[in-house]
Amino acid sequence: MQNTNNIFTIQLEGLNVPQEATYPMFLFLFFSYLFLIVANVGIAVLVFVDKSLHQPMYILFCNLSINDLFGNSIMIPRLLVDMLRPPSERLISYYECVGQAFTTHMFSTTAHTLTVSAWGVAFVLVGILLGLTLRLGRCRTLIKSPYCDNAALFNLSCEDVFINNVYGLTFTVLLFTGSIGSMVLTYTKITVVCLTTKNKSLNNKALKTCSTHLVVYLIFLFSGMSIITLHRFPEYSESRKIVAVLYHIIPGSLNPIIYGMQSKEIKNFVSKVKLKKVLPLY
Repeated sequence: MQNTNNIFTIQLEGLNVPQEATYPMFLFLFFSYLFLIVANVGIAVLVFVDKSLHQPMYILFCNLSINDLFGNSIMIPRLLVDMLRPPSERLISYYECVGQAFTTHMFSTTAHTLTVSAWGVAFVLVGILLGLTLRLGRCRTLIKSPYCDNAALFNLSCEDVFINNVYGLTFTVLLFTGSIGSMVLTYTKITVVCLTTKNKSLNNKALKTCSTHLVVYLIFLFSGMSIITLHRFPEYSESRKIVAVLYHIIPGSLNPIIYGMQSKEIKNFVSKVKLKKVLPLY
């Protein structure tokens, strides 16, 4: 096949679900996305409005909510529309696909670092990742994925992608190593404090908060690893697609519940708002 850069419209394969399962899957994704939007916007607004929540921990919660909104809003609405279209009409411009891939990788990278400065670091790292892909010629027009990402984009090329693979692998290893390393260090410190502190109430609170946080982190981590691994096995492409969608939906839905509802300050703020609404009725 001859490479060409004149391919400006490509086709997204999307989710290939049985016809009888299309609408149940559509409704599941739609209501999951709706909940995700309401919950994360709610957390972000609460942190912004209540000055008592202008603390590092709550700014981190707000940052997490914004990242979940950012990552899901670029991908899920487009996926929902494509589910109602026949495969031949699931078309996307090349540069729109690049934009979607950029936001997808920004979402993944910042979720593992999650500080304000890390947005800048993620921007540079993901920019290089996609810059290496943009230099390639294109000879294919079908993306075998529910949404655009870097691997799907460079698979459109018939050129040598050795440099892309080396940078992508290095990028992934460093990201996961830093993320897992920081988690191990953090939980080790928390464990040491719990073991040396005789405050039973404080230890129970730490255990409850950390265990739920760890569950969400492990879901996010292993689903991300699964996507990367399944890219190497084309025969499991449909499984990879499902995992890729859940990779966005599940953590984005659980984060506001776990981080928001377990926060005493956020609960108190919500209670105050409810009380103000009830009092005028009397």
